[in-house]
Amino acid sequence: MASDQTILFHSTIFGPIHSRRLGVSLGINLMPSDGKICSFDCLYCEAGYNSQGAGKSGLPTVEKVSKDLEAKLKAMRDSGEKLDVITFSGNGEPTLHPRFEEIIDNVIKLRDRYYPEAKISVLSNSTRIFDGGVAAALRNVDNNILKLDSAVESTMRVLDRPNDPAFTVERVVEALRQFDGQAIIQTMLLRGTHDGQRIDNTTDQELDALIAAYKKINPREVMIYSLDRSTPEEQLEKVEHEEMERIAERISAAGIKVQPF
Repeated sequence: MASDQTILFHSTIFGPIHSRRLGVSLGINLMPSDGKICSFDCLYCEAGYNSQGAGKSGLPTVEKVSKDLEAKLKAMRDSGEKLDVITFSGNGEPTLHPRFEEIIDNVIKLRDRYYPEAKISVLSNSTRIFDGGVAAALRNVDNNILKLDSAVESTMRVLDRPNDPAFTVERVVEALRQFDGQAIIQTMLLRGTHDGQRIDNTTDQELDALIAAYKKINPREVMIYSLDRSTPEEQLEKVEHEEMERIAERISAAGIKVQPF
């Protein structure tokens, strides 16, 4: 069963909010303010399904991102507010913005000017890391957080629903290796059903496949997390904290740094 859940962010700069993974986070939404554009259509996406459409506002310009971010950073600094991280997130996949690399460069300069101690994070679904320019930009940020929800092809296809049929687990794991020791891999763990099909990426088979993939990728660390907000597919179940801890111990025993959230 699907809900009528829709986009979360109605501006280019949003927050700051308190992120359970990143701390006090100021968000950057490079997608439309009235629609969603993504190369995945995940069952659990808090911004809803892609079927809601791309809206009419279009993508924010490079100039708008810089102007709005500078105004917010200046106001926060002047009022003495704390900031841990500037996070690229929002209504879809940030790396789809055609001037993503230029925007990253500008945001780094503004961070250095106003909050030099803050980190820059990008939350990406890994679909654009095959593009050399995007990959280079991701290497320049402090927290290059890339998705791998399942290392089993059939599960990934049901859970993440990539738009591009050429996107496969084998291809993305191989491409993720280019960030050797720099990337943070983020894995959503859940179980449930969709269109009568059972989904569970916490089974022994799934975890063994994930651990093997993590070893190939050699990430800086792995973040595992589960549902925290409502999802467009309503028949999904959160993995509780105690079980997350056990899964983290299993991943850690394989020599991989892991944080459960």
